[in-house]
Amino acid sequence: MKITILVDNQAAGPLRGEHGLALWIEAEGRQILFDTGQGHALEPNARVLGLDLGRTEVLVLSHGHYDHTGGIPAVLRRAREIQVYGHPGVVEPRYSLRDGAAKLISMPSESLAALDRLPAANLHWVSQPVNLSERIGLTGPIPRETGYEDPGGPFYLDPEGRRPDPIDDDLALWVKTDQGLVVCVGCSHAGLVNTLNQVRRLASGMRVRAVIGGFHLLQAGRARMEQTLAALRLLEPERVIPCHCTGEQAAALLRDGLGEGVTIGAAGMTLVF
Repeated sequence: MKITILVDNQAAGPLRGEHGLALWIEAEGRQILFDTGQGHALEPNARVLGLDLGRTEVLVLSHGHYDHTGGIPAVLRRAREIQVYGHPGVVEPRYSLRDGAAKLISMPSESLAALDRLPAANLHWVSQPVNLSERIGLTGPIPRETGYEDPGGPFYLDPEGRRPDPIDDDLALWVKTDQGLVVCVGCSHAGLVNTLNQVRRLASGMRVRAVIGGFHLLQAGRARMEQTLAALRLLEPERVIPCHCTGEQAAALLRDGLGEGVTIGAAGMTLVF
């Protein structure tokens, strides 16, 4: 299988960077797009990388924030037979609250409209684990079990900040390879360790070979980082590729704590497993 980072905060060469994430996954003979970024970098980066968005067979939405769903219209315009997977909560209004000011961070209206135009048979709401094939699956909602992980920010379901948002729509994609599981995460709002534990449960305890995506450790304190590192050492992944919302300091701590298997992600990077 092969994964190309199509959109990320960091970008290599002529590619555009933006605060967002999109991964192009080729596995089991299928073309899967995992998230779409904000929508500004997706199409130009795909052109530079020689990736045809019209060949997208499956679009997986890790959660409903704007920086993962903004490119939906561009994808659906090109990929007419596409199957879209996401938790029902991806379409709900979402806010962040800083210094008393609310910011709408949910799916853009253009993306909501594009999903509304999609035939019902092509839209799959994921409220439990789903297998896309014998070796590819989606976690569905992820149990929150660790005591040290949280959604990673001041997220709310209302602009007044009265209803905290646990981001229950957060999900991950996993692929079985002969050497172990490759796990793709959007922002890991459910917690990176919670996510990897859920994937291993669904895959009969298979080892985690690699994890790639946003880990949302930007605001993680020392205690959370130490416990996250301890859990990852026990899981022993060969490759850890932090992207997007992980945070530079957290990514550096992961690299220092886990060694050369950690590679900081950037748009244009291709990984073969």
